[in-house]
Amino acid sequence: MQETPQQYTQRILSHSQGQNSLRLQQTAPAKLAKLIKGKKAAQLKRRPAPGKWSVAEVLAHLADAETVISWRIRQVLGASGQTIQAYDQDVWAETFEYAKCDPRQSLATYTALREANVALLKRIPKKLWENYGIHSERGHETVTHIVNMVAGHDINHRLQVEAILKDKR
Repeated sequence: MQETPQQYTQRILSHSQGQNSLRLQQTAPAKLAKLIKGKKAAQLKRRPAPGKWSVAEVLAHLADAETVISWRIRQVLGASGQTIQAYDQDVWAETFEYAKCDPRQSLATYTALREANVALLKRIPKKLWENYGIHSERGHETVTHIVNMVAGHDINHRLQVEAILKDKR
């Protein structure tokens, strides 16, 4: 059974609850880099089960998600009340052939975009953190909420990568 947007939000936020979300975002790329260090391409491209993403696909997703977050944050910071368009991550994974992406290149893209986003968030006035967008599936989301969601999203996928790499099938 597919989770609702509200269930998804609760699950993702639970990963980072009570922690400094910006700090979590800063450290996420290095944690992923450590996990894949020394791993062979075959390990990173192996799917844990049919229909489940490989580590390479997760990393490609994170790079694309960071591209989306880059736009969303800038859009909402520039004009509060903007519509935030949802996207189908599975359609993107298939369309953009995540399975064929170089996992280290995806990680490099994710890392560079994340550094730029964190730098932006550190320099904007705190009052702008209350700017909001209207997500097409989840509704009202402030910049603060988006930052918390991104931190939880990172942890969610880091745990997924850890599980895939531990599975020796």
